[in-house]
Amino acid sequence: MKAAKKLYLALILIFMYAPILILIIFSFNASKSRANWSGFTLSWYAELINDPSIMKALYNTITIALLSSAIATVIGTTAAVGIEALGSLTKRIVLAITNIPVVNPDIVTGVSLMVLYIYIFKFFPSLKLGYATLLLSHTAFNTSYIILSVLPKLRQMDPNLYEAALDLGASPAQGFFKVILPEIMPGVVTGAMLAFTMSLDDFVVSFFTTGSGVNNLSILIYSMARRGVNPKINALSTLMFLVVLVLLYLVNRSDSSKAKKESALAA
Repeated sequence: MKAAKKLYLALILIFMYAPILILIIFSFNASKSRANWSGFTLSWYAELINDPSIMKALYNTITIALLSSAIATVIGTTAAVGIEALGSLTKRIVLAITNIPVVNPDIVTGVSLMVLYIYIFKFFPSLKLGYATLLLSHTAFNTSYIILSVLPKLRQMDPNLYEAALDLGASPAQGFFKVILPEIMPGVVTGAMLAFTMSLDDFVVSFFTTGSGVNNLSILIYSMARRGVNPKINALSTLMFLVVLVLLYLVNRSDSSKAKKESALAA
């Protein structure tokens, strides 16, 4: 029975990761052909670095991911603190609204934001879809992930700590930064990393809310793939996979370190 379970798990992992492994291997293939291996090379990575359109898309992707995750972290953290202080009925209603961007199909979110921007641009003809709308869109859907990451940490925290800080003379701002924020910091960091990863990965919302001349990597890869799979896509996808892998490792390491500290304090 144990052997069958291990075999089943192995088949699932192979099914999930074999395509990624093949993509990584062929990113080092000297031939453009995907049917045969003709030798090891790093030329596709060199061409990737020397391609100005890819470098521009990479710049847009990284800056939007960093800015949107940072802005969403500030908004989402303060929103989570406010939501936790609400009454039970109001909290359930607000949480239901907060969860909409998470469970809503990406295409609905993307089209809705596009229609909103076009409507606003009627009153401001000089504005147009581009970098700013892309940043606002990523911030909008990232905020929900931050809230969902921070709320569990707020529920685990002893509410008497904040009240004790106020009784000892701390202002509400000092109570937040010196008492609440250190307690919920693991949730804030996890949410920020998740938001950064979601921004890197997003295609549908970006596709509908960006303008001409402003691409991120997901849109660029889609447009390149329509003309045939270029080996540079393999190299680019490999680098993106490695970045996400490192982020996941850091998130898991942060959570495990926090768990060890809590167990040590409990002991």
